[in-house]
Amino acid sequence: MSEKSGVQRVGVVMAGGSGERFWPLSRKDRPKQLLHLTSENETMLAEAVSRVAPLIPVEHVYIVTGEHLVKPIREAGIGVPPENIWAEPCKRNTAGALAYAAAMLLAKYGDDAPLSMAVTTADHQIGDADLFCRTVDAALSAAEREPVLATMGIVPTRPETGYGYIQVADGTTSSRSAEIAVWPVKAFHEKPNQERAEDFIETGHYFWNSGMFFWRVSTFLDELTTASPAHAAAIRAMAAAQRKGDAPAVRAAFEEFEDISIDYALMERAKRVVMVRADYPWDDVGAWPALDRSFPKDNHGNVCIGDPVVVDSEDCIVYNEAGADRIAVSVVGAEDLVVVVTEDAVLVIPKDRAQDVRHAVQELKKRGAKQL
Repeated sequence: MSEKSGVQRVGVVMAGGSGERFWPLSRKDRPKQLLHLTSENETMLAEAVSRVAPLIPVEHVYIVTGEHLVKPIREAGIGVPPENIWAEPCKRNTAGALAYAAAMLLAKYGDDAPLSMAVTTADHQIGDADLFCRTVDAALSAAEREPVLATMGIVPTRPETGYGYIQVADGTTSSRSAEIAVWPVKAFHEKPNQERAEDFIETGHYFWNSGMFFWRVSTFLDELTTASPAHAAAIRAMAAAQRKGDAPAVRAAFEEFEDISIDYALMERAKRVVMVRADYPWDDVGAWPALDRSFPKDNHGNVCIGDPVVVDSEDCIVYNEAGADRIAVSVVGAEDLVVVVTEDAVLVIPKDRAQDVRHAVQELKKRGAKQL
């Protein structure tokens, strides 16, 4: 409960997805959020829960994931009560996931409960946990003070073409929540080409879209009623069915959802959107080269995990999951390679083609391979 607003704060961590770009380490029942990709001590999902714990007790933190991941997440020991791990009935993108979460919250806390909701992710690397918490607090406080939808804009460090952008108005004077700046959002922009990304950076009014959201559940419903009435009606129907214990009715309502992101369904159409400036270190852990930014390197720029033997090689990532006692792995005379070895699979791919792991995964699916 926020002492300042009298609003019950809840956390929702989105933890669906298959993480195919981290094959062969990631598998259907062990996607990237259950891997140690940013820390040797915690999975990415455990880190996500730990980050919000100073603001939201774990009994009010909920994980939204796929049905096949409920058991692995419960067994991962991330500290969240088992009943707080919710399975979406099927895949319906982020709009479906957040509508489902809102319905489950209404069913649990009541339609009239003063709830604010922090939506975070399980697949980002975030540095400076204290600043992250202060930024989340600022976003929640903004949403609790006024009927707005808040999001986080990451201060860009390069003209990145792989991220969406948030634009704040030129000359807009930001409000502040403690030391954190809050701006009205002018527009959302899709992933730009290189030239446009460079223009974005020069203006100083564009930020990377973090995919994290903060709102009162009542405001979320009000805005959805205008932007996407079908989602709003289904949330109310699912909440009513959940209270009655009618799981088939919940599933039936959910299956009617369009497969669409929350950005398209709501954020780009909503009129009352603000952005909280995020100054903490941030990285979207989207493919194997992200480990270059997560783990220390040797004197030749190599990231070595699992004690591989790396000779006359530069700027490689060599990941031996089994460890040297089980499997001896050596890389000699290579540059800019990713080499991943598990007990039943091997991946070798140039760093600049790391996104193409999905092609290997698709071919393995066609072959009926068991290593997926």
